[in-house]
Amino acid sequence: MRVFITGASGHVGSALVPELLHNGHSVLGLARSDESAKRLTDWGAEVVRGDLDDLDRLQAAAAAADGVVHLAFRHDAMQAGDLAGAAASDLAALRAIGDALAGTDKPLVSTSGTGMLAGIVKDRTATEDDFDPSGGYRIDAENFVIELAGKGVRASVLRLPAITHSRLDHHGFAPSLIAFARQNGFAAYIGDGSNRWPSVHTLDAARLYRLALESAPAGSRLHAIQNEGIEFRIIAEAIGTGLDLPARSITADEAPQYLGFLARFATMNNPTSAARTRELLGWQPTHPDLLADLAEGFYFA
Repeated sequence: MRVFITGASGHVGSALVPELLHNGHSVLGLARSDESAKRLTDWGAEVVRGDLDDLDRLQAAAAAADGVVHLAFRHDAMQAGDLAGAAASDLAALRAIGDALAGTDKPLVSTSGTGMLAGIVKDRTATEDDFDPSGGYRIDAENFVIELAGKGVRASVLRLPAITHSRLDHHGFAPSLIAFARQNGFAAYIGDGSNRWPSVHTLDAARLYRLALESAPAGSRLHAIQNEGIEFRIIAEAIGTGLDLPARSITADEAPQYLGFLARFATMNNPTSAARTRELLGWQPTHPDLLADLAEGFYFA
């Protein structure tokens, strides 16, 4: 299968491209810089130069491929507080890709997050059946992809957890929490820190993207979850141990001062199951979990 990937040289893309190539697929990767383009060609992938705003180029590349994986997201805008702009760019890109794939029965695997479920699922573990029909930040994009299943696209959505971790993770929530702890002189958690965050290893997530591309039924919502939920206080304590700093409780009012853009996420309680995904696609995580990766020390080098 010739697969077009947005975000091909990023965190998850840098695991997915080799995963696909090693399993007999060819890759056409979107690259917005010379550095990204070289990385892709070094791996053995073809390159399409452009970014998420090049809608005509996205559409043409999707039409020329046998399947599409959409990983790219404007994380820079999100971290700068422009959530609406980041979400609008994501949805526009998906509309262009969807137009190219409509009526072809080709697979599209898009990316979402389990965090959206924290606002609608209370007092239980979220599952793949949970979704928000009312829309909202990134929810509109997820619902749009699921609707493509009724338009001749084998579309599925893979929800990543709050922390997707590995040696490939340089700009995600784990490095951000570590950077704030260094800056503050302590690893912060809010209140008693009993709220839970799910996690997965990058290489396990990449394998799930491949399995979804190859065989996920149209309209599937999938969860890339290894740990269903680790208490935020325990994550903060592991970061403190890695930095030889204390972990300390702060109030919700203090969170913007000590956690920056992560303040809006730090109280999220998001225990999430992947039981149905594992049964549907035969996926089983095999790589170290978050606490083991933090204990390895490479995040703190």
